[in-house]
Amino acid sequence: MRVAIVNDLPLAVEILRRTLALDPAHQLAWVAKDGAEAVRMCAADTPDVVLMDLIMPVMDGVAATREIMRKTPCAILVVTATVEGNAAKVFEAMGQGALDAVSTPVLGSGGRIEGAPELLDKIALLGRLLARPGDKAAEAPARHAPAAARLPFIALGASTGGPAVLAQLLAGLPADCPAAVLVVQHVDARFASGLADWLGASCRLPVTVAAEGQAPAAGRVLVAATDDHLVLGPDRTLHYTPEPRDCPYRPSVDALFESLAAYAPAPGLAALLTGMGRDGARGLLALRRAGWRTLAQDQASCVVYGMPKAAAEYGAAEAMLAPADLARELARFCQTERRST
Repeated sequence: MRVAIVNDLPLAVEILRRTLALDPAHQLAWVAKDGAEAVRMCAADTPDVVLMDLIMPVMDGVAATREIMRKTPCAILVVTATVEGNAAKVFEAMGQGALDAVSTPVLGSGGRIEGAPELLDKIALLGRLLARPGDKAAEAPARHAPAAARLPFIALGASTGGPAVLAQLLAGLPADCPAAVLVVQHVDARFASGLADWLGASCRLPVTVAAEGQAPAAGRVLVAATDDHLVLGPDRTLHYTPEPRDCPYRPSVDALFESLAAYAPAPGLAALLTGMGRDGARGLLALRRAGWRTLAQDQASCVVYGMPKAAAEYGAAEAMLAPADLARELARFCQTERRST
């Protein structure tokens, strides 16, 4: 893969060069010292992956990510020394199209590069996500939830560009929301708690990470919190599972949606949002067949029209809507459910 580095610190650039050199599958495309230079260089020579710092002169990583995704879209991985300390900026960058974030490797004792395996693993994961799968839409059989006490669900799945859209949708939910809200955003487990806090700042409902064995509850937003998949079990509590192990999307939207199709006590509403790849489309189809209201984000508003496009190709989404319209549909669903209880 051709990889570009965007960083204003010479030492960080050198460490990133040396890290890339550890894997012969990677080739350094170019180096930019600030976001503005990165935008220009991406336009002239678009790489497979951009390693984007956040804090830089002239133009920071958030603005550079926005401009690159608008003009010459490519995979962007935030690589910064202060990931946890700049969680808000990380999620802003992801809202503009960055796929993930990882800490910048550092020099350790004996010249060893600490953090290099983590960075190379992230780049390898992006390589798998960028690869076009050869499989067709899985013909998932319709699976009907058993009768049980009625708890409506709202399920949201997102990847590239998702945090900003999720924040907009959650902000529109009423304080007396009668549904349990489950969220899967492709994000490193280390940032899941920060994502929940960030989303909660603009939401009238409590937003927390989902715990193993937790029972979903009306008026509460639960966010997938590990690199394993969040699913609803037959006991109607939430569980984390490593299966399917070969799935490059972790946590997987498909895994959650398919478990809801099987075990949710009543049909709910699901929306598949902006993101690279095809995760969630098969699960959305299973939910539609189980009687759910199924929506996806429209092409014009997507940072990357991958996951919603796959949903459209599968016939999984009843409607393709802009975020403002999706928010209205969620609010309307809550109104309808509240009247029925």
